[in-house]
Amino acid sequence: MRLLAFETATRRLSVALWLDGELLQRSADMPNSGSEVLLPWTHELLAEAGISLQQLDGIAFGAGPGGFTGLRLACGVTQGLAWGLNIPVAPVSTLQALALAAGDGDTWAVLDARMNEVYAATYRVAGDGVTELTAPVCSPPAVLPAPTFSVGTAVGDGFAAYPELQQRAPGLTVCPDQWPTATAVARIGARIFANGGGVTAAEAQPVYVRDKVALTTAERLARGGVR
Repeated sequence: MRLLAFETATRRLSVALWLDGELLQRSADMPNSGSEVLLPWTHELLAEAGISLQQLDGIAFGAGPGGFTGLRLACGVTQGLAWGLNIPVAPVSTLQALALAAGDGDTWAVLDARMNEVYAATYRVAGDGVTELTAPVCSPPAVLPAPTFSVGTAVGDGFAAYPELQQRAPGLTVCPDQWPTATAVARIGARIFANGGGVTAAEAQPVYVRDKVALTTAERLARGGVR
């Protein structure tokens, strides 16, 4: 199986190529851009592997939650390529990819959602398998439910933006500099396709989780100011 994968939901953009379990990746920290690198990275990876776009079996992308512009970027590029190649698409949860990137065990995945909120979910990781323990939510940090497990990892830039969250899970190993990666998206996508999953290019959509992508001035002030 040959899969392309995109992850652009955070400031850490990446593209990966899965070749029957072997992985190649390009990534960079790009907080204010990224659209100009995805296709060049794609062609670099394909050239390195010695294959063409027409030899791909599917495309996976980080579907969210995450930054609105980043989610639209990954989804749009995925749809354009998949439509032209007539191949299926695997939307992958960004938080699930973040948990997988952290390794085996129970994981509390938390990303900074801006507007004084975080995206969060908990997972159990074993190899390339990721089991959802609690569904993704968008919540102010002060009322975010703590995980029910006492041993495991807490990952994501939500812990850098809101250090007080670390006090909610004192037994967990905190890794605030862990990011979701296209490599993790590819690993999850490969399992989706192997199990007969996937959707058409037209059916691929981002998963925002947050109901609103902007707040009024009054709402921002009520949440403690602008972030």
